[in-house]
Amino acid sequence: MPHCTSYDGTEIAYRDQGEGPVLLALAGGPGRDAAYLGDLAGLDTVRRLVVPDGRGTGDTAPAPDPLAYSFPRLAQDVEALRRHLGLERFALLAHDAAAATAQAYAAEYRDRLTHLVLVAPGSRLQGVRPDDARAIFESRAGEPWWPDAVAALGELESADDLDRVRELLLLVAPMAYGRWDAPQRDHAAAEGAQTHPVPRAGFWQGVDEQARQSLLDRLREVTCPVLVVTGDRDAVTGMRAGEVVADSFPHARLRPLHAVGHYPWVDEPALFRPVVEEFLASGAAPGPS
Repeated sequence: MPHCTSYDGTEIAYRDQGEGPVLLALAGGPGRDAAYLGDLAGLDTVRRLVVPDGRGTGDTAPAPDPLAYSFPRLAQDVEALRRHLGLERFALLAHDAAAATAQAYAAEYRDRLTHLVLVAPGSRLQGVRPDDARAIFESRAGEPWWPDAVAALGELESADDLDRVRELLLLVAPMAYGRWDAPQRDHAAAEGAQTHPVPRAGFWQGVDEQARQSLLDRLREVTCPVLVVTGDRDAVTGMRAGEVVADSFPHARLRPLHAVGHYPWVDEPALFRPVVEEFLASGAAPGPS
Protein backbone atom coordinates (compact mmCIF):
# COMPACT_ATOMS: atom_id res chain seq x y z
CA MET A 1 0.00 0.00 0.00
CA PRO A 2 1.19 3.56 -0.61
CA HIS A 3 1.92 5.77 2.40
CA CYS A 4 2.09 9.46 3.19
CA THR A 5 4.04 11.14 5.99
CA SER A 6 1.88 13.00 8.50
CA TYR A 7 2.72 15.98 10.72
CA ASP A 8 4.65 13.93 13.31
CA GLY A 9 6.48 11.64 10.90
CA THR A 10 3.96 8.79 11.13
CA GLU A 11 3.46 6.94 7.86
CA ILE A 12 -0.26 6.78 7.02
CA ALA A 13 -1.18 3.90 4.70
CA TYR A 14 -3.94 4.39 2.18
CA ARG A 15 -5.76 2.54 -0.58
CA ASP A 16 -6.02 4.32 -3.93
CA GLN A 17 -8.28 2.87 -6.61
CA GLY A 18 -10.40 4.01 -9.53
CA GLU A 19 -10.20 7.10 -11.70
CA GLY A 20 -11.88 10.48 -11.74
CA PRO A 21 -12.27 13.23 -9.14
CA VAL A 22 -10.97 12.19 -5.74
CA LEU A 23 -13.35 10.97 -3.05
CA LEU A 24 -11.45 10.50 0.21
CA ALA A 25 -13.32 8.12 2.53
CA LEU A 26 -12.79 7.79 6.29
CA ALA A 27 -13.60 4.65 8.29
CA GLY A 28 -15.38 4.85 11.62
CA GLY A 29 -15.61 2.45 14.52
CA PRO A 30 -13.84 4.30 15.97
CA GLY A 31 -10.62 2.35 15.56
CA ARG A 32 -11.80 -0.03 12.85
CA ASP A 33 -9.80 -1.14 9.81
CA ALA A 34 -10.89 0.76 6.72
CA ALA A 35 -11.26 -2.53 4.83
CA TYR A 36 -14.90 -2.69 5.95
CA LEU A 37 -15.75 0.21 3.64
CA GLY A 38 -14.92 -1.94 0.61
CA ASP A 39 -15.50 0.04 -2.59
CA LEU A 40 -18.58 1.76 -1.14
CA ALA A 41 -21.00 0.10 -3.54
CA GLY A 42 -18.76 0.68 -6.55
CA LEU A 43 -18.08 4.37 -6.13
CA ASP A 44 -14.57 3.65 -7.40
CA THR A 45 -16.03 3.17 -10.89
CA VAL A 46 -16.83 6.89 -11.11
CA ARG A 47 -14.40 8.34 -8.57
CA ARG A 48 -10.80 7.95 -7.55
CA LEU A 49 -11.46 6.41 -4.15
CA VAL A 50 -8.74 7.11 -1.58
CA VAL A 51 -9.19 5.31 1.76
CA PRO A 52 -6.62 5.82 4.54
CA ASP A 53 -6.02 3.45 7.42
CA GLY A 54 -6.33 5.36 10.68
CA ARG A 55 -3.53 5.24 13.20
CA GLY A 56 -3.22 1.83 14.80
CA THR A 57 -5.49 0.18 12.22
CA GLY A 58 -4.86 -1.66 8.97
CA ASP A 59 -1.35 -1.00 7.66
CA THR A 60 -0.82 2.22 9.63
CA ALA A 61 1.38 2.00 12.72
CA PRO A 62 0.12 2.82 16.22
CA ALA A 63 0.40 6.43 17.35
CA PRO A 64 3.50 7.38 19.39
CA ASP A 65 1.35 9.86 21.34
CA PRO A 66 -2.01 8.56 22.66
CA LEU A 67 -3.62 11.94 21.92
CA ALA A 68 -2.86 11.38 18.23
CA TYR A 69 -5.83 8.99 18.19
CA SER A 70 -8.21 11.86 18.98
CA PHE A 71 -10.46 12.91 16.14
CA PRO A 72 -9.03 16.47 15.77
CA ARG A 73 -5.55 14.99 15.38
CA LEU A 74 -6.87 12.44 12.88
CA ALA A 75 -8.16 15.40 10.87
CA GLN A 76 -4.54 16.55 10.62
CA ASP A 77 -3.70 13.20 9.04
CA VAL A 78 -6.38 13.92 6.41
CA GLU A 79 -4.70 17.25 5.67
CA ALA A 80 -1.32 15.53 5.36
CA LEU A 81 -2.84 13.09 2.86
CA ARG A 82 -4.35 15.95 0.86
CA ARG A 83 -0.97 17.61 0.60
CA HIS A 84 0.68 14.32 -0.31
CA LEU A 85 -1.80 13.74 -3.13
CA GLY A 86 -1.33 17.29 -4.40
CA LEU A 87 -5.03 18.12 -4.17
CA GLU A 88 -6.23 21.70 -4.14
CA ARG A 89 -9.77 20.65 -3.20
CA PHE A 90 -11.53 17.30 -2.84
CA ALA A 91 -14.70 15.55 -1.73
CA LEU A 92 -14.70 13.90 1.70
CA LEU A 93 -16.92 11.03 2.88
CA ALA A 94 -16.98 9.72 6.44
CA HIS A 95 -18.88 6.90 8.09
CA ASP A 96 -20.03 6.52 11.69
CA ALA A 97 -17.59 8.01 14.24
CA ALA A 98 -15.34 9.29 11.45
CA ALA A 99 -18.01 11.93 10.87
CA ALA A 100 -16.45 13.71 13.87
CA THR A 101 -13.04 13.62 12.17
CA ALA A 102 -14.58 14.95 8.97
CA GLN A 103 -16.34 17.75 10.85
CA ALA A 104 -13.08 18.69 12.56
CA TYR A 105 -11.43 18.81 9.14
CA ALA A 106 -14.24 20.91 7.67
CA ALA A 107 -14.03 23.35 10.57
CA GLU A 108 -10.28 23.81 10.11
CA TYR A 109 -9.95 23.50 6.34
CA ARG A 110 -13.34 24.37 4.92
CA ASP A 111 -11.87 25.90 1.74
CA ARG A 112 -10.33 22.54 0.83
CA LEU A 113 -13.64 20.72 0.47
CA THR A 114 -15.89 20.58 -2.57
CA HIS A 115 -18.43 18.26 -0.94
CA LEU A 116 -18.87 16.52 2.41
CA VAL A 117 -20.81 13.25 2.83
CA LEU A 118 -21.56 11.97 6.34
CA VAL A 119 -22.98 8.45 6.46
CA ALA A 120 -24.79 7.20 9.60
CA PRO A 121 -23.17 9.78 11.88
CA GLY A 122 -23.61 9.97 15.60
CA SER A 123 -24.14 13.32 17.31
CA ARG A 124 -21.80 13.02 20.29
CA LEU A 125 -19.79 15.95 18.95
CA GLN A 126 -22.95 18.06 19.06
CA GLY A 127 -23.50 17.05 22.67
CA VAL A 128 -26.84 15.40 21.86
CA ARG A 129 -27.71 11.73 22.33
CA PRO A 130 -31.07 10.98 20.63
CA ASP A 131 -32.80 7.83 21.83
CA ASP A 132 -34.43 6.68 18.59
CA ALA A 133 -31.76 4.01 17.95
CA ARG A 134 -33.16 2.11 20.92
CA ALA A 135 -36.68 2.45 19.55
CA ILE A 136 -35.52 1.10 16.18
CA PHE A 137 -33.90 -1.83 17.97
CA GLU A 138 -37.05 -2.58 19.97
CA SER A 139 -39.16 -2.43 16.81
CA ARG A 140 -37.25 -5.42 15.46
CA ALA A 141 -38.04 -7.70 18.41
CA GLY A 142 -39.80 -10.20 16.15
CA GLU A 143 -36.64 -11.06 14.20
CA PRO A 144 -34.88 -14.38 15.02
CA TRP A 145 -31.57 -12.83 16.10
CA TRP A 146 -33.13 -10.38 18.57
CA PRO A 147 -33.11 -12.43 21.84
CA ASP A 148 -29.41 -13.27 21.49
CA ALA A 149 -28.64 -9.64 20.66
CA VAL A 150 -30.43 -8.42 23.79
CA ALA A 151 -28.48 -10.81 26.01
CA ALA A 152 -25.19 -9.91 24.31
CA LEU A 153 -25.81 -6.18 24.75
CA GLY A 154 -26.23 -6.70 28.46
CA GLU A 155 -22.99 -8.65 28.74
CA LEU A 156 -21.03 -6.16 26.62
CA GLU A 157 -21.40 -3.52 29.30
CA SER A 158 -19.08 -5.44 31.64
CA ALA A 159 -17.06 -7.70 29.31
CA ASP A 160 -13.30 -7.06 29.42
CA ASP A 161 -11.91 -10.11 27.61
CA LEU A 162 -11.17 -9.09 24.02
CA ASP A 163 -12.03 -12.49 22.54
CA ARG A 164 -15.38 -12.52 24.34
CA VAL A 165 -16.07 -8.94 23.27
CA ARG A 166 -15.56 -9.98 19.66
CA GLU A 167 -17.99 -12.88 20.09
CA LEU A 168 -20.58 -10.54 21.58
CA LEU A 169 -20.11 -8.01 18.77
CA LEU A 170 -21.09 -10.68 16.26
CA LEU A 171 -24.23 -11.52 18.26
CA VAL A 172 -25.36 -7.88 18.28
CA ALA A 173 -24.28 -7.23 14.68
CA PRO A 174 -27.73 -7.81 13.08
CA MET A 175 -29.04 -4.63 14.72
CA ALA A 176 -26.67 -2.66 12.49
CA TYR A 177 -28.12 -3.92 9.21
CA GLY A 178 -31.39 -3.56 7.41
CA ARG A 179 -31.65 -7.35 7.13
CA TRP A 180 -29.54 -10.35 8.09
CA ASP A 181 -28.75 -12.05 4.78
CA ALA A 182 -25.49 -13.46 3.42
CA PRO A 183 -23.87 -10.12 2.46
CA GLN A 184 -24.62 -8.69 5.89
CA ARG A 185 -23.36 -11.80 7.69
CA ASP A 186 -20.12 -11.80 5.72
CA HIS A 187 -19.58 -8.11 6.37
CA ALA A 188 -20.26 -8.45 10.09
CA ALA A 189 -18.02 -11.50 10.52
CA ALA A 190 -14.92 -9.35 9.98
CA GLU A 191 -15.77 -6.70 12.59
CA GLY A 192 -14.12 -8.34 15.61
CA ALA A 193 -10.73 -8.72 13.96
CA GLN A 194 -10.97 -5.23 12.44
CA THR A 195 -11.62 -3.41 15.72
CA HIS A 196 -8.70 -2.09 17.77
CA PRO A 197 -9.29 -1.07 21.40
CA VAL A 198 -6.50 1.51 21.83
CA PRO A 199 -7.44 3.74 18.86
CA ARG A 200 -11.07 3.30 19.87
CA ALA A 201 -10.42 4.44 23.44
CA GLY A 202 -8.40 7.46 22.34
CA PHE A 203 -10.79 8.81 19.72
CA TRP A 204 -12.78 11.16 21.99
CA GLN A 205 -9.92 12.15 24.30
CA GLY A 206 -8.30 15.56 24.67
CA VAL A 207 -11.24 17.70 23.50
CA ASP A 208 -12.60 19.98 26.21
CA GLU A 209 -15.91 21.83 26.14
CA GLN A 210 -14.40 25.06 24.86
CA ALA A 211 -12.69 23.30 21.94
CA ARG A 212 -15.86 21.38 21.12
CA GLN A 213 -17.98 24.53 21.06
CA SER A 214 -15.41 26.37 18.96
CA LEU A 215 -15.46 23.55 16.42
CA LEU A 216 -19.26 23.65 16.23
CA ASP A 217 -19.22 27.42 15.79
CA ARG A 218 -16.84 27.09 12.84
CA LEU A 219 -19.10 24.54 11.16
CA ARG A 220 -21.55 27.39 10.58
CA GLU A 221 -18.95 28.87 8.23
CA VAL A 222 -18.57 25.76 6.07
CA THR A 223 -19.71 26.70 2.58
CA CYS A 224 -19.47 23.38 0.74
CA PRO A 225 -22.63 21.31 0.25
CA VAL A 226 -23.12 18.62 2.88
CA LEU A 227 -25.08 15.37 2.55
CA VAL A 228 -26.09 13.39 5.64
CA VAL A 229 -27.27 9.83 4.94
CA THR A 230 -29.27 7.89 7.54
CA GLY A 231 -31.08 4.55 7.58
CA ASP A 232 -34.48 3.83 9.09
CA ARG A 233 -33.24 0.46 10.46
CA ASP A 234 -30.04 1.80 11.96
CA ALA A 235 -30.20 0.69 15.60
CA VAL A 236 -26.63 1.88 16.20
CA THR A 237 -26.83 5.66 15.68
CA GLY A 238 -30.46 5.98 14.62
CA MET A 239 -31.79 8.74 12.39
CA ARG A 240 -32.25 11.73 14.68
CA ALA A 241 -28.50 12.05 15.22
CA GLY A 242 -28.18 12.68 11.49
CA GLU A 243 -30.75 15.45 11.76
CA VAL A 244 -28.76 17.07 14.57
CA VAL A 245 -25.54 16.85 12.54
CA ALA A 246 -27.19 18.28 9.42
CA ASP A 247 -28.47 21.21 11.48
CA SER A 248 -24.87 22.08 12.38
CA PHE A 249 -24.14 23.20 8.81
CA PRO A 250 -25.58 26.09 6.78
CA HIS A 251 -25.83 24.04 3.56
CA ALA A 252 -26.73 20.47 4.48
CA ARG A 253 -29.34 18.13 3.10
CA LEU A 254 -30.61 15.05 4.91
CA ARG A 255 -31.30 11.85 2.97
CA PRO A 256 -32.97 9.05 4.95
CA LEU A 257 -32.93 5.65 3.24
CA HIS A 258 -35.64 3.00 3.67
CA ALA A 259 -34.85 -0.56 4.84
CA VAL A 260 -31.26 0.47 5.48
CA GLY A 261 -29.17 0.09 8.62
CA HIS A 262 -25.79 1.43 9.69
CA TYR A 263 -24.04 0.23 6.53
CA PRO A 264 -26.18 1.41 3.60
CA TRP A 265 -23.67 0.36 0.93
CA VAL A 266 -24.04 -3.22 2.20
CA ASP A 267 -27.82 -3.24 2.67
CA GLU A 268 -28.86 -1.36 -0.47
CA PRO A 269 -25.89 -0.67 -2.75
CA ALA A 270 -28.15 0.11 -5.71
CA LEU A 271 -29.83 2.81 -3.62
CA PHE A 272 -26.80 4.19 -1.80
CA ARG A 273 -24.46 4.68 -4.74
CA PRO A 274 -26.78 6.82 -6.91
CA VAL A 275 -27.63 9.05 -3.96
CA VAL A 276 -23.95 9.77 -3.34
CA GLU A 277 -23.10 10.03 -7.05
CA GLU A 278 -25.87 12.55 -7.67
CA PHE A 279 -24.78 14.65 -4.72
CA LEU A 280 -21.11 14.65 -5.73
CA ALA A 281 -22.07 15.66 -9.27
CA SER A 282 -23.94 18.71 -7.94
CA GLY A 283 -22.32 22.12 -7.82
CA ALA A 284 -19.53 22.66 -5.33
CA ALA A 285 -18.93 25.77 -3.26
CA PRO A 286 -16.56 28.34 -4.79
CA GLY A 287 -12.90 27.76 -4.06
CA PRO A 288 -10.72 30.13 -2.03
CA SER A 289 -10.15 33.50 -3.67
